[in-house]
Amino acid sequence: MPQDMMNTKEVARYLDIHEKQVYALIREDKIPCTKVTGKWLFPKNLIDEWILKSAKSGMKEARAKSLHVAGSLLAAGSNDPVLDMLIACLREAHPEFYIFTAGTGSLEGLSALKRGYVDLAWCHLFDPESGLYNIPYVERILQGFPAVVVNLFRREVGLLAAPGNPLKINGIKDLAEDGRRFVNRQNGSGIRLLFDHLLSGEGITPEMIAGYDRHVCTHLDVGLAVLSGGADAGIATVAVARLLNLEFIPITVENFDMILSHSVFFEKPVQSLIDMLRSPEFKERVRPFGEYDFTGSGKILYSLT
Repeated sequence: MPQDMMNTKEVARYLDIHEKQVYALIREDKIPCTKVTGKWLFPKNLIDEWILKSAKSGMKEARAKSLHVAGSLLAAGSNDPVLDMLIACLREAHPEFYIFTAGTGSLEGLSALKRGYVDLAWCHLFDPESGLYNIPYVERILQGFPAVVVNLFRREVGLLAAPGNPLKINGIKDLAEDGRRFVNRQNGSGIRLLFDHLLSGEGITPEMIAGYDRHVCTHLDVGLAVLSGGADAGIATVAVARLLNLEFIPITVENFDMILSHSVFFEKPVQSLIDMLRSPEFKERVRPFGEYDFTGSGKILYSLT
């Protein structure tokens, strides 16, 4: 027998299991093997790879189970001050629930969900061809993943400028004028994709925007860059403009959605989050930060099986 091949007895000893269990794994097609001259053979290198893969899969499953048992969920994707307030309010009302979130940008949030790194993705990805938010990206990126798209709220996004708007920035075209310094968002963010679409519609190239290649990772960072004088304009939510007392020039109203698996949708932290979002108390709490529309909060907009 070549050293890199094992028979059923040898692989049973190698795995420290009974030989009958080896045959059971063969019947269930769960172990790498081949049949030569009527005997089952097991390449040692493939057995080692199989062990490592099974160990990683087991760790991932154990991690997910422990998180859910503890009432904790991981999230990634876009960000919004109202989302931060929502998560904080959930913790106040339900100290047993935790939602840990990373501001990676909408596209990276979907990718992390697909790879099983997170339980939730926050997204606001505009698709110019269909005019829809998020659903076309979910169809493309999450093929084979049992995802649902759940609306959290609709929000206004627009250009932020210094108080009083001293440079008279009233639209995307004004950003191409000499002396106007823009602060962009990172690649893969919903705002960056929206901005590129708006530039194209105006016939403006990125090279015509001073600061196009300078980016930050959150809406609040955009607002702080404008407030500090490091930039003359950037795109962010109306909530940031209200928080920092900046000029706000509306551009569009967009869907801010939560993407997750069918099973996670029914987890208690998620259902409690939706209940909090719909509550009159929460709506009143965020009212000073702009016209957020909670009409469709918790509504399933799309399901992918």
